Amino acid sequence: MKVSCKIHRGTNEIGGTCIELQSSISRILLDFGMPLIGKSGKSFNFADFRKLSVAELVKQGILPNVHGAYSDKPEIDGVIISHPHADHYGLIKYLNKDIPIWLGEATHRILELNNIFLRQNNKINNPKYYEREKPFTAGNFIITPYWADHSAFDSYSFLVEAEGKRIFYSGDFRSHGRKAKVYKWFLKNAPQNIDCLLIEGTTIGRKQEDHRTEDDIIDELIGLFKKSVSINYICTSSQNIDRLVSIYKACLNSHKTFVVDVYTANVLEALSDFARIPSPLKGFSNLKVFFPYRLTTNLFKRGLGKMANKFSKAKITKDEISQNPSNFVVLVRSSMKNDLLKITADNGSLIYSMWEGYKEQEMTKQFIDWLKTKNFKIYNIHTSGHADIDTLKEFADTLAPKSILPIHTFNKKDYKNIFSQKVIEINDNEVINI
Repeated sequence: MKVSCKIHRGTNEIGGTCIELQSSISRILLDFGMPLIGKSGKSFNFADFRKLSVAELVKQGILPNVHGAYSDKPEIDGVIISHPHADHYGLIKYLNKDIPIWLGEATHRILELNNIFLRQNNKINNPKYYEREKPFTAGNFIITPYWADHSAFDSYSFLVEAEGKRIFYSGDFRSHGRKAKVYKWFLKNAPQNIDCLLIEGTTIGRKQEDHRTEDDIIDELIGLFKKSVSINYICTSSQNIDRLVSIYKACLNSHKTFVVDVYTANVLEALSDFARIPSPLKGFSNLKVFFPYRLTTNLFKRGLGKMANKFSKAKITKDEISQNPSNFVVLVRSSMKNDLLKITADNGSLIYSMWEGYKEQEMTKQFIDWLKTKNFKIYNIHTSGHADIDTLKEFADTLAPKSILPIHTFNKKDYKNIFSQKVIEINDNEVINI
C-alpha cells in the first residue's frame, strides 16, 4: 500500500504551486496556481501567453503536465485550493469543468469578485465547500482542513490520508498575523503520526528579521497619520484583509477617514458575511468609497453598474478629498494615477505595504517616482504573510513527520540545515513514494 507524490511546480520556486497525490485508485491535486516568476527571473506576466492553447501552455511549462486534467474525460478526483492567492489557484480555468474543486466558501466569493474586477475567468461550475476540521473525501483520499494564519483570508493547511499514509500540506502560513491564536491552537491540536510534511519555505534564504505583528502595523500607522499634514496614500492588496483592518483601526484612532475603491469595497462587503470586517454597507464609521473613473465606467459598460451603485451612500468625490486632504487615508494602486491627478494634494505620504519585489514592476516604479515629484515621502510599513524560520521549525517539530518535502521555496537546499527531520530533496515532476 503506497501513496505517490509528484510536485509539478514548487520545488524550486515560490508560486505556481501544484502537487499531485496518487493512491492505488485515486488522484488529487493540491492547489493549481499561476507562476509568480517567469523563466527570465522577472515577474510572470500571463498576458504574454494568453492566446496559447492548452497543449502549447503545457509544452512551455506554464500549465503543469497533469495527465487527465484537461481532457474530455478527466481522471482527477478533486482539486483542493488552499487559499485565494493566484499562485495557488490561478490556472483552474484550464481544468476540465467536471473535476470537483474543493475550496472555502469565502475563497469562492473572492474568486468570483476577481472574475469581475480582475477579468480572471476562473469560473467554478460546481464548487464544493470544505470547513475547518471537518474531513471530506475525494476519491479514496480523506482530507481534513486546518485553518491557517496567512495574509489571505480563508487560508488552510491539510491532513491528507489514504491507504494508511498520512501526509500534511502546510499551504502558506505564519504565526504573527491577526489570526495568531489560530496558529497557537494548531500547535496544541496538530495531528500526529505524519509520514510526510510538505512545508512552504518562502522566507528561507531571505534576510531574517523580526516580523511585525498587525498590532505593530497599527501603531506605526497611527504614529504616521497623527503627524501628517497632508494626504496619506497607502498601497496594499485589496485582499490582504488583515492589513485593511489594521489601516481602518489606525484611521479610527487618528481620526482619519479610510477611503477604498469600488473593488476593495466589494471585497470587504463579501467577506463581512464571514467575519467582523469593516464594510461600507454595515454602518462602519470613517469608511468611504472612491469611484475610479476607468474601473467604474467599465463596470457600467458590462452591465455591472450595481457593483458600484450599492455603495452610492458611502461615495466620496475627488473634490471632497481635495478640500481637506489631511483628513483622508486613501487606498491606491498605480492604475489610479489619472484619478489621483485630479486630487489637489502635495507633500503627502505614500505608505507601501506589500512585498518589496512588486516594486520592480515598471508601473509601480513609475507610480512611486511620480509621487516623489509631488514631494511625497515614501514609507515601508509591512509584514510578511509567511512564517519565519523559527516558526517553520516549530511547525515541523509539532507535527514530527517521518520526512519533509520542500515546497514553495527558492532555497530547498537550506532545509537540511533548518529542520531536524529527514529532508528529501526532489525536483519538479519527480515521483516519490510515501
